Amino acid sequence: MVSSGDAAPAFVRLAAHPLRWRLLTELAVSDYRVRELVERVGQPQNLVSYHLRLLRGGGLVTARRSSFDGRDSYYHLDLERCGHGLADAGLALHPALGFDPAPSPPYSTPLPAKSAVLFACTGNSARSPIAEALLRHRTNGQVEVTSAGSHPKPRLHRDAVRALRESHGIDISHRRPRHLDTLAGRRFGHVISLCDKVREVCPDFGDHPRLVHWSMPDPAGVGGEDPVGYPAFVRTVAEIDTRVRYLLPVLARIPQEVKP
Repeated sequence: MVSSGDAAPAFVRLAAHPLRWRLLTELAVSDYRVRELVERVGQPQNLVSYHLRLLRGGGLVTARRSSFDGRDSYYHLDLERCGHGLADAGLALHPALGFDPAPSPPYSTPLPAKSAVLFACTGNSARSPIAEALLRHRTNGQVEVTSAGSHPKPRLHRDAVRALRESHGIDISHRRPRHLDTLAGRRFGHVISLCDKVREVCPDFGDHPRLVHWSMPDPAGVGGEDPVGYPAFVRTVAEIDTRVRYLLPVLARIPQEVKP
């Protein structure tokens, strides 16, 4: 008989179920809606929803209402929580199995010379230029990275510029939003949408890029241009930076090309 003190750590209990593990591996790649997860794992929706609720209850998965269709929700895997859960499980088994769950320091991560990444959102005034700047910063320019929007705004949002400058010392004030159509003919290894709306209309760039979705609310939707909305931009920069840090090992593992 196993005593309560000998019970497996919470992460192990949650992740050990075959379907929950499959859901975790799918969400490790991209944010998805329930119906997309149903297709990917080949299981009934009620069963998928049940196990997603367990993963949410354990703090490994979060959900956000889609800005494209409020009847839908996008599910997101919290990689930092997973990393800490794995580290805690290792320590519970043996002191020698503890490890630092954070990704490797960015500048020491070997990256292909021609990694090519496109970030897309609707206005290209906040989320996607923030992601572009952070990936370029964290890879010391090793990655060919750009961003664009389906309906670009006339200029970057001032709070996006401010939040990035104050948190990372990065100045993007000189940048101007661009339209996705201006990138026709370019080749990308990764096309990452940060907006539920642009995911539905993003053009096909050919050569089968890896399509990834990061479902993130528009920080400009909180308070608009007035100072009340600034904390939303700070949170957005922090979340994008976390996602970018966990993207680095993926870029290092999968060589990509970019067409001049």
